Amino acid sequence: MPRVLVVDDDETMVAFIERVLVDAGHDVVAATRPDAALARADAGERFDLAVLDVVMPHLSGDMLAARLRQHDPDLPVLYVTGFDEALFQARPVLWNRESFLEKPFTIQALLEAVAMALFGRTSPPV
Repeated sequence: MPRVLVVDDDETMVAFIERVLVDAGHDVVAATRPDAALARADAGERFDLAVLDVVMPHLSGDMLAARLRQHDPDLPVLYVTGFDEALFQARPVLWNRESFLEKPFTIQALLEAVAMALFGRTSPPV
């Protein structure tokens, strides 16, 4: 069961993503503050994927990804954002194992993006 970290300052968005991913069989760790996610990573928790909002107070998704990758350099990151221009201003080219999904998105789009980030295809292995 893949372990997915979800961080977004919008509680409703976190609850939505968490519900969809749990229903799809993922183990989800959810946070509405980047510092809470970092505390878990600093405590040694490992994740198979980080789903991060780009624009958050105190620490952007891009900066959070960089900090999380200090613990796990190969951590795949899926940015979910309504501000894709902010992501691409900060980083014109995404790093290896990074992708983004523009808000608003459908359940199917989320599941496909997560599967692509985790398994390299739009559906989980059978």
